[in-house]
Amino acid sequence: MSLLSDKLGKYDLPQQYMAKGVYPYFRVINSHQDTEVLIGGKKILMFGSNAYMGLTYDERIINAAIEATKKYGTGCAGSRFLNGTLDLHVQLEKELAEFVGKEDALCFSTGFTVNEGVIPAMLGRNDYVICDDRDHASIVDGRRLSFATQLKYKHNDMEALEKELQKCEPNAVKLIVVDGVFSMEGDLANLPEIVRLKNKYNACIYVDEAHGLGVFGKQGRGVCDHFGVTDEVDLIMGTFSKSLASLGGFIAADKKIINFLRHHSRSYIFQASMTPAATAATLEALHIIKNSPERLKNLWDLTNYALEKFRAAGFEIGATESPIIPLYVRDEEKTFVVTKMAFDEGIFINPVIPPACAPQDTLVRFALMATHTKEQIDTAVAKLSKCFKELGIIK
Repeated sequence: MSLLSDKLGKYDLPQQYMAKGVYPYFRVINSHQDTEVLIGGKKILMFGSNAYMGLTYDERIINAAIEATKKYGTGCAGSRFLNGTLDLHVQLEKELAEFVGKEDALCFSTGFTVNEGVIPAMLGRNDYVICDDRDHASIVDGRRLSFATQLKYKHNDMEALEKELQKCEPNAVKLIVVDGVFSMEGDLANLPEIVRLKNKYNACIYVDEAHGLGVFGKQGRGVCDHFGVTDEVDLIMGTFSKSLASLGGFIAADKKIINFLRHHSRSYIFQASMTPAATAATLEALHIIKNSPERLKNLWDLTNYALEKFRAAGFEIGATESPIIPLYVRDEEKTFVVTKMAFDEGIFINPVIPPACAPQDTLVRFALMATHTKEQIDTAVAKLSKCFKELGIIK
């Protein structure tokens, strides 16, 4: 046995939970992502997906991916920088920039590598990057890769953000990086106040719209549009694996910023480009979202219905304002146990433990799609109430 294997082999926490029968990860799904999935021959109501628009099995998107594969093949065999740029990529970037209200955009093969590659590319040793302490792991990794001075502020605490800005050199680049919708808690960044502080301290703003696109704003343009601050936000990032039913991500900004990133972002230059199928699927999903206002309306009708039901049943759901509904457990082991109990009742939810949240804030994450029904929500609330009461989490 090697020294490395011996060192890493001491990590056995998953095995401990497996022995207890409550290990909640890597559950194998035998069907497409929908409001109901098939796992081990059993039908399970899916409330653990990020497919907010419910488009992952839409025939129009599937056909677009098939036709692109027939025309362009299964892959581009290289990076965008060299041989991997298709006319499809250029078209998608143009339409995304217009959709989120920016001059230009770049598409990456995954959403994670947008944040991982853009943040360190832009900032040097004399700059500052300032993050909310609940920002997504991809933002954290992008920050860590940067040579900039790294500062954090308490979640959505604008006084704490201002104190961090006051530490910065007045004439240095100061980039505030924040999730538009926080992916575990479902609450929104206080963008109007962040914009005020940006202007007061001559800073810049980078908003991750991964969970905002398709959900907030006119035609699902995101949280920046929802708050009317698009012009004040310097960079808008988004992913394709959620509302847009595909895989990849993008960054949008003015032409000067995008030109620099096109030639300096390592996860763009040195990563194989998006597959033709993923690109065409994203394009078709974008067209559907823009032209299907009833889908967005239905998502919000269901969201408001579910929020009311969970509150009435006595769940602690925090400050969520989105289709992401956290059901707080505040105990790591009970979080795993209640996830297993819910699964046995036919409800798929996701456990959230550190480092995805603070130790005292463990929860299960309940997420909605535009294609859910009120009857499915009623079933889930009733069964989850039963599980939470059995464990003494709610009365």
